[in-house]
Amino acid sequence: MSGVRSGVRLALDWGKARIGVAACDRDGILAYPVETVPAGDQALRRIGELVAEYEPIELVLGLPRTLAGTESFAADALRQTAALLTAAVPTVPVRLVDERLSTRTASARLSSAGRNTRRQRSVIDQAAAVAILEGALDHERATGTPPGEVL
Repeated sequence: MSGVRSGVRLALDWGKARIGVAACDRDGILAYPVETVPAGDQALRRIGELVAEYEPIELVLGLPRTLAGTESFAADALRQTAALLTAAVPTVPVRLVDERLSTRTASARLSSAGRNTRRQRSVIDQAAAVAILEGALDHERATGTPPGEVL
């Protein structure tokens, strides 16, 4: 595929309670769910383990924005988390990409597949990470440039 760099990427939907993780193949064609990591003291350690296992060329982190495109308090908190993540895995670039509607998209996809989203919040987090990664890959495919803002 022209316009898409070769290499695995990991996407993170970082929430207060859980972090959805998704990955893509080396060609950037297929994004798939990996796991849900509990947010908290051990989250950065687990993300570091996933980085060691998958050897991604970058981490794609969903940046919460309002529907109008502005950054809110949640975006400020996420930027602080992104700085910690960058320090924890300094060899892998972290990119912030717009995550507007990723959870809503994930929930709709799961519902249409017959999944009960209320009982499967961790699955929604993984599906939201897939939606974030798909958006980043689509952007790169369309523009030939990496998505979002690199830290």
